[in-house]
Amino acid sequence: MNSSPLSHIRIVMVQTFHPGNIGAAARAMKTMGLSDLVLVSPVDYPHDQATAMAAGATDVLENARVVQTLDAAIEDCQLVLATSARTRSHPWPIKEVRDAAPQIVEEANSGKVAIMFGPERMGLHNKHLRKAHLHMDIPGNEDYPVLNIAAAIQVICYECFMSHRQPINHNENTYPKVQELNGFYEHLESSLSRIGFINKAHPGQAMLRLKRLFNRARPEKIELNMLRGILSGIDQLNPPTDNDSSHEPTSACESKTNISRDHS
Repeated sequence: MNSSPLSHIRIVMVQTFHPGNIGAAARAMKTMGLSDLVLVSPVDYPHDQATAMAAGATDVLENARVVQTLDAAIEDCQLVLATSARTRSHPWPIKEVRDAAPQIVEEANSGKVAIMFGPERMGLHNKHLRKAHLHMDIPGNEDYPVLNIAAAIQVICYECFMSHRQPINHNENTYPKVQELNGFYEHLESSLSRIGFINKAHPGQAMLRLKRLFNRARPEKIELNMLRGILSGIDQLNPPTDNDSSHEPTSACESKTNISRDHS
């Protein structure tokens, strides 16, 4: 990988409405040494206004990738952060940007890190936020804590740049990529359905809560492999039958336990 961790930090803009914001974001990135920009289903791009707002950062625009799904934008990343100022019914782990920046830079030394930004009018949807390991916000005036998306990208890129200038004790741990975690979650849901812990007739929050648990724990790659091995052992003790469809990925389901029925 490139020697600079800043080059491994990816800015992901989801369904951006104004093309000028894309150009301004590219400029904000380049001034702080970032260059990896991915656009998920932009409303109007490419566009002359994006080029004009990029000023001297048109190379970032030219190298930007346009994809149709968020999964395609983050599947090769080992750490994914979502930016959001809204309170959610099932809050994810959250850090202020200054606290999160050292972790972003540290993990960018060994793998790709994605930072997601939602549409200007409403921000990231819940289904997008749940794909992140943790959420990040920028503290501001309580009466008006609203930042333009390009300004928010500038602040976060600046904090990463400043953290990069500080000496960091590199963590040698290896973390799984998003696509590997997704494979584990599908395997987990399948195994839990097969042993009757999850009742597919009553969809609920069990898998959502388990994903939050593993996001907090941040299992390393070797630990994730151990967990997959445990699930494989469960599968051998409970092989699928001809009428058993639990090996297929399902929607988030509710456990039969009282704990998973508690939606508080």
